[in-house]
Amino acid sequence: MSEGSFGLSHALWQSCVDHLAQELPEQQFNTWIRPLVADVADDLSRVTIQVGNRFKLDWIRAQYAAKITALLEKISGREVHLELALAPREVPAKSTSLPRGFENSGVPEPAGQRVAEDSAGAPFKNRLNTALTFDTLIEGTANRMGRAAAMHVASSLGQLYNPLFIYGGVGLGKTHLMHAIGNKLLADNPQTKVLYIHAEQFVSDVVKSYQRKTFDEFKERYHSLDLLLIDDVQFFANKDRTQEEFFNAFEALLTKKSHIVMTSDTYPKGLTDIHERLVSRFDSGLTVAIEPPELEMRVAILIRKAEAEGTVMPEEVAFFVAKNVRSNVRELEGALRKILAYSRFNQKEISIQLSREALRDLLSIQNRQISVENIQKTVADYYKIKVADMYSKKRPASIARPRQIAMYLAKELTQKSLPEIGELFGGRDHTTVLHAVRKMAAERQQMTELNQQLHVLEQTLKG
Repeated sequence: MSEGSFGLSHALWQSCVDHLAQELPEQQFNTWIRPLVADVADDLSRVTIQVGNRFKLDWIRAQYAAKITALLEKISGREVHLELALAPREVPAKSTSLPRGFENSGVPEPAGQRVAEDSAGAPFKNRLNTALTFDTLIEGTANRMGRAAAMHVASSLGQLYNPLFIYGGVGLGKTHLMHAIGNKLLADNPQTKVLYIHAEQFVSDVVKSYQRKTFDEFKERYHSLDLLLIDDVQFFANKDRTQEEFFNAFEALLTKKSHIVMTSDTYPKGLTDIHERLVSRFDSGLTVAIEPPELEMRVAILIRKAEAEGTVMPEEVAFFVAKNVRSNVRELEGALRKILAYSRFNQKEISIQLSREALRDLLSIQNRQISVENIQKTVADYYKIKVADMYSKKRPASIARPRQIAMYLAKELTQKSLPEIGELFGGRDHTTVLHAVRKMAAERQQMTELNQQLHVLEQTLKG
């Protein structure tokens, strides 16, 4: 295969993966798509995907093959034949996770794990991604307090800031901070027993320990840690037994002066369907927020990540992208992947014009961005109230409900943060906005009439 044809084939598969990363939930993408290895024919007519085992092969064929084929054909502009094959035994599968509801939780093993041994001499997988360190974390005003607290925990385990509770939206770097704590601690103290785990895996471990009657092993695993890093604790909602076991583990670890670091999409008291005694434990240490990155931080992230891919991104291009992708680091990474794939596929240098072409769908959405003011006016017209009622302190149901609906739509259809939305609704606290968003989201699932009204409003706003 020539260098040029290799570049085209690699770019085709990479572009397909980038599209799937944008379309699929993160857990699904990391579990099923990210580990795949593809062999693309020189003329792009055939793509062979290597899969780790028979179960995964059948699952990918049933769930994703049609979508992957359609994407490959759309990107290449020609018919593509997709084949699935078992990877040779000497090539280890990158993830052996099963979908939710099967034995495994569906949370993949992170790359580059450190492996220690437990007290019995058996291998102990700490699940840390060694690439996620304090050195590779871009610092800015958005994460400065969180980074400082994380550094303190890593250097003085079991003392102040225990537990450390980090919250913020998707893709802002909460998980990176947790891995950085674990990696620094192990670099300084290799014998320390550290475990990074997603909350869904903890739920799965509780279920398995019940099914197999192995609670002694479960408790030995979790209660003996020096540092527990647990991601997305909001997944414990409505899981009473899991919450009880986590409370027990929490108490046991604090008693032995071990440290606990957690992340969530909201602050402790904003969690719903979590036992009050657990929420009070979450709130008993230090709680820090991670905000969306500011412009300069976004530029630095793009330049650093491009370097990690072996590419130089001109500063003016980084500024162009950063100005148009504002919400989180994950979307920045997605935009960068699209630009790199587009550059390789078309064999062109990275420039503002090339970036504009690569991101044309994203920029098109940005150009018709929906404003909170437009949402307020549209909702007020629909429910026949005054726009001024959106900012007022009036609380009759005829006004309060449309106001909550407008807050919900503002969160769903704009990139504004909860505090920003609250400010635009008469200076209301972000907890008021969060309550409205969660209430409308829950009622939408149960009330056909409300769902229909929201659908009409969404279509009207999207034009």
